[in-house]
Amino acid sequence: MTEKPEFNPQSFAIVGAGPVGCIVAAFLARGGYRVTLCDVIPELLEPAINRGIILEGAENIKQKVDAITTDIDDLAKDPPDVMIITVKANALPLIASAIEGFYHDGLFVVSWQNGIDTELELSRNLGRKAVMRAVVNYGCGMKGPAHVTLPFHHPPHFIQELDPASASSAVAIAAAFSKSGLITEHTDQIVSMVWRKSIMNASMNPVCAVTGLTMAQAMNDPIVFETVDALLKECIQVARANEIQVGWDYYPGAVTYMQNAGNHKPSMLMDIENNRRTEIDYINGKFVEYGQQAGVPTPYNSTLKSLVKGLESKIGT
Repeated sequence: MTEKPEFNPQSFAIVGAGPVGCIVAAFLARGGYRVTLCDVIPELLEPAINRGIILEGAENIKQKVDAITTDIDDLAKDPPDVMIITVKANALPLIASAIEGFYHDGLFVVSWQNGIDTELELSRNLGRKAVMRAVVNYGCGMKGPAHVTLPFHHPPHFIQELDPASASSAVAIAAAFSKSGLITEHTDQIVSMVWRKSIMNASMNPVCAVTGLTMAQAMNDPIVFETVDALLKECIQVARANEIQVGWDYYPGAVTYMQNAGNHKPSMLMDIENNRRTEIDYINGKFVEYGQQAGVPTPYNSTLKSLVKGLESKIGT
């Protein structure tokens, strides 16, 4: 019997031309892979193929991609080996449904996103074998279409498959990222890593979104920090009640990490400033959901979720 050849991805589609998507697209294209950048907003895409994506800050790159499209269904004409989803988590049901229309065995879909359970949202449509989850360790913001600032980049990044049968493919995808300069490691601890990152996001993002403060301003204001600190402790309690391993020394490490984040606007604040819906349901909303599951009260997460939802209610008015 002929052995199935090892997975060797050569073509990638990046769904979402925001800062997170532009970064991975630029690195992969620079690494020699065929990259298609997909977004519903044409203005975000055009510079990526004409001028090239510009990254400034912790990384400095100018790189064109091979193709762009505003319609995810166009990817069915020449399916990539790997799709990387970088859109806001609130768009996942629509994205997953679209991919389901042309999904075939051997295509892998990576959630390269913030939030808890984004990979499970994809797997509801595509099955567990197709889906992987990544944890990304860079901060970024948009300076303009396909023009991204990176205040920090702290590799390695991490990836894990949902189905153990796809482990070798996850290793191959990690190798492609690493070859391109996005140093990525395969892990078997992705759930813990997702929660460790999400706890900090849930503690900082909504506070900045509601107050308009940068991360440094929120951390250095003793009154505002009381709310950040209460969120942090509440999220850790929810994680431990659900038997998520974050480590006995997670709290002091998280405080130190956030203190060193600098004068950076987190994504939720940028969404509010740009009249966009946030990922609050997949961040603080998940801590409320998992708190209810374990019988842990979550008054701080519930309050911040409500306040951000209140800000969202003004979108389009």
